[in-house]
Amino acid sequence: MTTAAPTPHTETITAAVLVIGDEILSGRTKDKNISYIADHLTAIGIQLREVRVVPDVEEEVVGAVNALRSRYTYVFTTGGIGPTHDDITADCIAKAFGVKIDVDPRALAIMKPAYAKRGLEMTPARLRMARLPEGSELVQNSISTAPGFKIGNVIVMAGIPNIMQVMLDAVTPQLKTGRKMLSETLELFRPEGEIAEMFGAHQQEFPDVSMGSYPFTTEARVFGTHLVLRSTSPERLAAAMAGLKTKLALAGKI
Repeated sequence: MTTAAPTPHTETITAAVLVIGDEILSGRTKDKNISYIADHLTAIGIQLREVRVVPDVEEEVVGAVNALRSRYTYVFTTGGIGPTHDDITADCIAKAFGVKIDVDPRALAIMKPAYAKRGLEMTPARLRMARLPEGSELVQNSISTAPGFKIGNVIVMAGIPNIMQVMLDAVTPQLKTGRKMLSETLELFRPEGEIAEMFGAHQQEFPDVSMGSYPFTTEARVFGTHLVLRSTSPERLAAAMAGLKTKLALAGKI
C-alpha cells in the first residue's frame, strides 16, 4: 500500500466510504475494502469518519452520495462500475451531480487497444465501463484497464479488492491530506469494569485526545483491555498516555 501523498495541510481532512452492492448486504460477498481504505487514509492523513452500505437502488445511491459529499472532504465509493445491468454507480453519480453520462473517449482510448491485444471486442457490455459522468477525471486501473473516475470530491472505484487498491493508489497523489492521526495502545490484563471510571475521568482531562477501550480474552480466559489513545498532536498524545500510566500505576492496575 502506497503512502505517497502531497505535502500535508494543517486542517482536518475527512472522508466517507460508500459501499454499493446488494451482494454485500445479502452476505454473499464479504467486504474486504473498508479496512484497507481506512488504513490507507489514516496513513496519508485523511480521517475516515463514516461508512455506509447501500443496495443497487438508484435513489439510495444518489441520496447517499449527495448526503456524504456535502459532509466530508472526500467520498470514496466501491462497487457497481462493471459491465452488467446492475452496475449502476456511474449513472447514479451523474444523477447526483446533475450531469450527462456517455462513453468517454479517454476511457475508450485506453480500453479498446487493451481489449484488442487480448483478442476481445468492445461489446455493448464492455462499453458500459467506458461511460463516465461529464466532467470526470479518470482514475487509472493498471490491472483490467477499465478506469474509475473522480468528479468533484467523489472518487469512484471498483469493488474487486485488488483493482480497488490500484485505483486508490493512483488517485492518492491528487488528494489533499491533513495532519496524520497518531495512536498508542496500552494493554492491560484487567477487565474493563476495573478501569472504566478512572479512564472516563482521564478522558475529561484530555478532551482533545480520543480514547477508547476494547476488551479481549486470552486462550486461558484471562480478561484484558486495550486502551487506545489517538491524536494528531504527538505532544498531547504523549502527555495523555504518560498521565494514564501514572494513574493506573498508583491504583495498582499495572
